Amino acid sequence: MLEKLLEKNRLWAKGVKEKQPDFFLNLAAQQAPEYLWIGCSDSRVPANQIVDLMPGEIFVHRNIANVMVHTDLNCLSVIQYAVDVLKVKHIIVCGHYGCGGVKAALTRSRLGLIENWLAHIKDVYDIHRTELDRLNDETQTVNRLCELNVVEQVKNVAETTILQDAWERGQKVRIHGWVYGIHDGIVNDLNISVNSTQEMKDKYPTSVAKVFAR
Repeated sequence: MLEKLLEKNRLWAKGVKEKQPDFFLNLAAQQAPEYLWIGCSDSRVPANQIVDLMPGEIFVHRNIANVMVHTDLNCLSVIQYAVDVLKVKHIIVCGHYGCGGVKAALTRSRLGLIENWLAHIKDVYDIHRTELDRLNDETQTVNRLCELNVVEQVKNVAETTILQDAWERGQKVRIHGWVYGIHDGIVNDLNISVNSTQEMKDKYPTSVAKVFAR
């Protein structure tokens, strides 16, 4: 049943080599991406395609609801490798509207093991509960929480010792918060782009306020 995928792979590789004969030889030699993408595992949100980049141009970490948890050694290892070894210049935290994980956390759905992971989203809801509860439309509430979750995860990335140390030694690496619209394919920049601890502190309240001003 997977033969169709293998055939698609062969056709894709052939097409790439016809356009750029040395592409895979150069790609095998090294990777030097300028971007780290922290996104959702949702199959409708492929990092490379969304921003139209080829393999080798973006380093990717994905998990349910694009969460950056300070106890997640997987995510922390990816960030450290991207910052300390690959020397990426930009870290993009990208959520998406209508996120199933965010919706499940908001509705307190019973999903088993995954509920432990979604507890981090529930924490985001609890922080902004007063403002979110004023919204009457469920879709709007879910989408605002998707945006707030991105803002919180940008903050979490900025608070890691990895970024703190990088900024202290003068490394130029900036964190950005985006939300992707599956319904139209467009990325919404949440205007929380930071490259220092102080800038994070300064922009956080403004970014949260803008979410509810939409």
